[in-house]
Amino acid sequence: MKKIEKYITGSILMVAILLFSLSCEDYLNKSPEADITEKDVFGNFTSFQGFVEQMYKCIMDPDKGGAWNKYLFADETLNNKPYNFDYGNYWGNETYFFGVNANVTSDNSRDRRVWEYAWYGIRVANLALDRIDQEGLFEGTAEEKNHIKGQALFFRGWFYFEICRYWGGMPYINRVLDPTESLITEEFKRLNFQETAKLMAQDFRAAADLLPNHWDTSGPGQATVGHNMDRINKFHALGYLGKALLYAASPMINEEATGNNSFDPALSQQAAQAFGELLDLADKTGIYKLQPWNTWTDCFWRLNNQRPGGTECIMMPVIYDRSRVRWSALGAKVPSSFGLNSGSDADVPTHNYIKNYGMANGLPIDDPASGFDPDDPWTGREPRFYKDIVIDGDQIHQSLADDKFAQLYNGGRHRSQINPPSVTGYYAKRYAPIGPTFTTAIADGLQAYVPYLRLSDIYLMYAEAVLFSPNGNPKATSGNYTMTAEKALNMVRNRAQLPDLDTKYTASNNLFFEEIVRERAVELAFEGARFCDLRRWNRNGDPRYLDKTAIDFDRGSDGKPVNLKERVIVTRTVEKKHNWLPIQVKFTKQYEGFPQNPGW
Repeated sequence: MKKIEKYITGSILMVAILLFSLSCEDYLNKSPEADITEKDVFGNFTSFQGFVEQMYKCIMDPDKGGAWNKYLFADETLNNKPYNFDYGNYWGNETYFFGVNANVTSDNSRDRRVWEYAWYGIRVANLALDRIDQEGLFEGTAEEKNHIKGQALFFRGWFYFEICRYWGGMPYINRVLDPTESLITEEFKRLNFQETAKLMAQDFRAAADLLPNHWDTSGPGQATVGHNMDRINKFHALGYLGKALLYAASPMINEEATGNNSFDPALSQQAAQAFGELLDLADKTGIYKLQPWNTWTDCFWRLNNQRPGGTECIMMPVIYDRSRVRWSALGAKVPSSFGLNSGSDADVPTHNYIKNYGMANGLPIDDPASGFDPDDPWTGREPRFYKDIVIDGDQIHQSLADDKFAQLYNGGRHRSQINPPSVTGYYAKRYAPIGPTFTTAIADGLQAYVPYLRLSDIYLMYAEAVLFSPNGNPKATSGNYTMTAEKALNMVRNRAQLPDLDTKYTASNNLFFEEIVRERAVELAFEGARFCDLRRWNRNGDPRYLDKTAIDFDRGSDGKPVNLKERVIVTRTVEKKHNWLPIQVKFTKQYEGFPQNPGW
């Protein structure tokens, strides 16, 4: 991020002054700064790159939009405070979605929101694309021009994706607008998601053709070599090319566009080929690869202020302020009695979601052959369960006497004696490495971030896209990559120390898809994928995913749970209108042709 700052600070100031001076009619009292011209901003790679990097500073850090903000809106977590979304109120959660003016000079993650910053980023992208092709303005190499143009194309598509995955299709503005022009034309009418995604795909495809595999291997990237992990490259573009197309192919979105509540085979195939191209490039270059199991948590957190992401994370949030991990995100994920600024929130996994974690033998817990014992439910589970989930009796702190071991049984300290307690009987560890070595000093140096795109996600989306392509099945491939859908799923399972999927689950497409659904729930747990997955699959209102539950139990004399009882805390309210979030009313009144989402 420091290298990004090197480019961005001066150019933002120059552009702000430039844009102000262009709109001012009083030339008599110009300050010296007003003599800054477009040539100063867009005339060479360094200054133009500084302008482009405003878009990096429009990326939302999902769990740090407030002192603590909810970012998981499906069935995976509960809080001691009710979730508005669980009761069907999708108007709220402004600390994640909306409510501030874009300010790219701020280094505070709490200033970021999805809606305002995405539209700002789209405007910057369009301006960059306009100026890079303006004759006589930019002077640089073809490679430098491609880097700038590729980033702008990617970000235009990406910011549209961020808006549309929550609010649905939008008018796809691909040029610089004149503030005086009429918006009541066909160009500004809302599209459906599928139509918008096809335009995103054009931008992602064009970006992939222009961007380097990695900036460290390109000429323009040599000035910041070793510090280019965040910069957009070909893998980002191919990943989101496939992701936009897979979303567009998915049942809810295809039903909106065509009336068919099923996957669109042609779009699925296009998505599969984009993912196949990415995976083939990963194999050939080694730039991204699955993180080894013994360092899997490096994808999510690291200590001593080291940046997470490892070899697997393709796109991560921009780090604005390292201290916000300690003071914003961590407190709501650990017992409030740790005194880590938890405030009044305790965000914990639901028991219903825990059921997605299978057994060490690779079978789901509802398989009769799995060996799952409902009276001893936490024994023999798969390895990710123990990496992700805190259960009763786990050591969770190095030294705090009362908090050294989790007491999550009925009446236990962490279940009812602290404020707030765990309302479900669990804590999560994916971004909070509580365990035998955890101390406040470790918390002070913790860096933990929610990834936007990981290679494991690409493997799982590849499997899904291949499955729903024409003639798709678990043994099929994308055509441009030799890996089968089944093998792609097993790549993720095998890394987690699980055997290949049992052949009973590859006997039909339906059974195989259910394992994709379950695998995504586990591998991408607490990463924000679930809410979008359930909606795009038309499963948000499926009864299987509505009840959010706790596990009540006593602790037996041997430390094992006894008298176990699952209890429904809330049944999520979901109607057809909850396919999309409502658009804030003030935006729907700006001009005709920008209607509210159905049902709102």
